[in-house]
Amino acid sequence: MAEVSIFSVDTLIKYMGDDEKACALVGQIVRDAFAPGMAPLLDAGLAIREGRLNQAAKALHTLRGAIGTLGANRLVAACIPLEQALLAPHPELIPSLFASVESEYRLVLHAAQQWLRQNAPEPSP
Repeated sequence: MAEVSIFSVDTLIKYMGDDEKACALVGQIVRDAFAPGMAPLLDAGLAIREGRLNQAAKALHTLRGAIGTLGANRLVAACIPLEQALLAPHPELIPSLFASVESEYRLVLHAAQQWLRQNAPEPSP
């Protein structure tokens, strides 16, 4: 069984030409995607606490779509059951599922930051 990735843009870089230009472009995509840091997850958590479960589910779906394209397969897998619990709703499942998503998102953020440092450092002004 193949390992499910925390974060991997290798396939994206390959599809974009597998060269320095592709790596630089993917670097900018990664920077833009993760610029908000934890804010999307904090917003979803606030929506949950305020009982706006549909809004929280939509926010998580958007996050999953945006970050999922960057090879964050474990985050995608963690988001789906949380979205379903929010929409069903199954409030008893939400805290543990949210904790799982939060943990995976932190791992993705860390992996993306590490990848950027190693592969696409900020251009000098």
